[in-house]
Amino acid sequence: MIADDATMARLMAMSQAGDRQAYATLLAECQKWLKRFYARRIVPHQIDDLVQDTLLSLHRKIASYDPARPFLPWLAAIARYRWVDHLRKVYKADETGFDDSFAADSSEPAIVARISLERMFSYLPPAQARAIELVKIEGLSIAEASHACGQSESLVKVNIHRGLKRLAAMIEKE
Repeated sequence: MIADDATMARLMAMSQAGDRQAYATLLAECQKWLKRFYARRIVPHQIDDLVQDTLLSLHRKIASYDPARPFLPWLAAIARYRWVDHLRKVYKADETGFDDSFAADSSEPAIVARISLERMFSYLPPAQARAIELVKIEGLSIAEASHACGQSESLVKVNIHRGLKRLAAMIEKE
């Protein structure tokens, strides 16, 4: 059985009133719905864990459901929040578990990044591009950059600020 919103809402109202059978049926139907919902969004081996996590959230939030409102949008909101939390967790695990030994072997990403930087710098006045390159990319101090490009320290700071502001505006525009 694929329950419709009205049936799910009735089951939820009965569950809130303490009907255990209605609650078991509701959880079974929600589990089916959630599997379909997540099947299009995450890899298959992670679906069951995310469904269980969402059902736990539903259990914790059962008192917050208003029986006068549709049930499936309420469930979808919980599912969406759980999905976003899951994506954050996966992203964070990928970020911290990144093996950079592979990246050190391949110079292709560095070359592509350098070409992209040079293309973006071509839209800036040369003084701004040079100041940004020296300080932000090569890691020189403001004083060292000032000496290297023959600008005062305050002018280097101004050029960096204006150049980064212009680059940000260009990126935002794209």
